[in-house]
Amino acid sequence: MLDPRDLATRRDEIVESCRRRRVAVDVDEAISRYRRVAALQTELEAANRLRNEHGKRKGDPAEGRRLKEEATRLEAELAAARAAFDEIHRRIPNFVHPEAPVGGEQDYRVLRQVGEPRAGGLDHLALAAKLDLVDFEGGARVAGQKWYFLKNEAVLLELALQRYAIDVLRAENFTLYATPDVARPEIVEGTGFDPRGEETQIYSLANADLCLIGTAEITLGGLHADSILEELPLRLAGVSHCFRTEAGAAGRESKGLYRVHQFTKVEMFAYVKPEDSEAMHAELLAIEERIFQGLEIPYRVIDTATGDLGAPAYRKFDVEAWMPGRGDWGEVTSTSNCTDYQARRLRIRFRRDKKAELVHTLNGTAVAVPRTLVALLENHQRPDGSVAIPKALQPYLGLERLG
Repeated sequence: MLDPRDLATRRDEIVESCRRRRVAVDVDEAISRYRRVAALQTELEAANRLRNEHGKRKGDPAEGRRLKEEATRLEAELAAARAAFDEIHRRIPNFVHPEAPVGGEQDYRVLRQVGEPRAGGLDHLALAAKLDLVDFEGGARVAGQKWYFLKNEAVLLELALQRYAIDVLRAENFTLYATPDVARPEIVEGTGFDPRGEETQIYSLANADLCLIGTAEITLGGLHADSILEELPLRLAGVSHCFRTEAGAAGRESKGLYRVHQFTKVEMFAYVKPEDSEAMHAELLAIEERIFQGLEIPYRVIDTATGDLGAPAYRKFDVEAWMPGRGDWGEVTSTSNCTDYQARRLRIRFRRDKKAELVHTLNGTAVAVPRTLVALLENHQRPDGSVAIPKALQPYLGLERLG
């Protein structure tokens, strides 16, 4: 969330940021509610001072009861005012980077393209059927649509992609974690996702105060909640299963492995000093690109438009792989600089000159297995229907081709 003190002092900037994001939120109402909280806090402090003074004097008991009732009333009003302010405050998104392109989903800026797209060939559904790699019918029978079984060499490919990404990150001094696949709602909300909102695609568990995570950004971000970090930067890498409801998802891109309810992902997360966050953002993007260069998959990097940013992201870069089966690019990784937006919610700080300051947090996908499998199968298929394995994966897989 934003610093409440910024609501009035940076009011016009916040209004413009919301406009660029196409987010409807009444900033003036938020300012009014914050001022109400501040006024009630001042009144309550004054009332408590009077109670203390009255108690020291051992004054009239009736006056003491009146002062107590007044303080109790103010406490209740303050709690209600804080709840009202918090409700609107949490709906205000982060600021946006001045260089982020303004617009909606299709208004991104292409920063660069690496590799030449190939044309023709089978899509991943046909390749998976030919090579007996995925069982969509079995997944639907057991769990419903958009669930699946990986089979045979696809299981080995999933493990190989994980280990390949992990080894890249180990060489870059990331600390490795296998994270929980669940988190408490306050951690989910603290990282900027609404555990009760359909648009965030979060599953909630019945009979438990827990949510299935949609990304290890949630668990890695929550790992240091309510902490003062002694050493920065911290580079973390988390392996987790991810779960998304994908409510309303339909159309060509939702078929097969591109958009599913469960997948395995290796996620990067960094805690840094504020002045270092843009450099770290560039570093995370460079790692993502290096991984896909090693996989020999054509890709492009886009600067995501303001209307397509999640609430915590100050700026986001997507890596989109070429997917011949679609004849189009498809997002396979992204990296976001969330500045201090998540850290303020989660109360994550560091010390500078004996004073506690909020850290900046960043996240980035090293590899999301199903979409990477789509790009891998379709780009490395051969005319005979087999699939070549890129050299970077061969040591983990023990194969040079499938089929």
